[in-house]
Amino acid sequence: MEFRTPLLLLALPLLLLALWYAHHRRKEPSFGFSSLAVLGAIGATWKTKFGFLPLALRMLAVALLCVALAGPRKVLEESRVETEGIDIVLALDISGSMATEDFKSEGRRANRFEVIKKVVDEFIDRRKDDRLALVAFAGRAYTVCPLSIDHDWLRENLQRMRLGLIEDGTAIGSGIASSLSRFKDSKARSKIIILLTDGINNAGNIEPLTAARTAAAMGIKVYTIGAGTKGLAPFPVQDMFGHVFYQNVQSDLDEDTLQEIARLTHAQYFRASDIQALRDIYKTIDHLEKSKIEQKGYRQYRELFGLFAVAALALLAFELFLTNTLFLRIP
Repeated sequence: MEFRTPLLLLALPLLLLALWYAHHRRKEPSFGFSSLAVLGAIGATWKTKFGFLPLALRMLAVALLCVALAGPRKVLEESRVETEGIDIVLALDISGSMATEDFKSEGRRANRFEVIKKVVDEFIDRRKDDRLALVAFAGRAYTVCPLSIDHDWLRENLQRMRLGLIEDGTAIGSGIASSLSRFKDSKARSKIIILLTDGINNAGNIEPLTAARTAAAMGIKVYTIGAGTKGLAPFPVQDMFGHVFYQNVQSDLDEDTLQEIARLTHAQYFRASDIQALRDIYKTIDHLEKSKIEQKGYRQYRELFGLFAVAALALLAFELFLTNTLFLRIP
């Protein structure tokens, strides 16, 4: 058992001492007799023997009430989950070019980002024993979710991701750097980044190859995925009247840089031109090595305030009953 505010317990001795002093300081009721000799043969009665009981009950009630106010609580067993897995950061490009509709999903044309979210969601569902994190990047990078085995929470945040959340651009180097920072406290033997983009690095202050060399020095593999078809692809454009039409745009994927990032970190580069290729790429990650990790859960408590408070009130009620019945004093 522990207390939420244990400093309140320091007041307990002072309260009990003040209560005892106040009780013994008051003037006891008495009768005047010319001689006490006649009372000598009576002896002590049970009332005089147990005359301390009301005071003792009151002091015990005050002690229990003070304990209740200190917030007693029982610590339930801390949840710990030990799994066989690896630490994986999923770095996703959410730049404007990801709205290009050159993928198909369920027989209809779909933009790159919506298809990628669907495949990544499937990947997260399969990696039940791994800790995963989400990093998004466009003109800059930010962490969507830190490393966690709470995959439901991870997938919820994945579905909340939208194009246009941050300024446009493609900061691949920043995306890698932000992903690396997620491994600061990781103890897993195998750490990887799966970086997906459809463009070239044109934003951020960190060069992609500089970030890749840092990853290699940390022993972290960076698997790179280039998304999108080669050549021209339909991109939605809105005119001044709110009508949407499509323009064919040229893919500007920098495959050379992505291949070099993968080479420097002893990983692989993949090209995903359709949804099935993308699924196959993520499935290859299932064959990576595994290592034991331990995830601590939240500590749960059982609050005991009510138990001590009820006990204190019951003792006070009993003390008042005794004081006004069996130990009633006149005057």
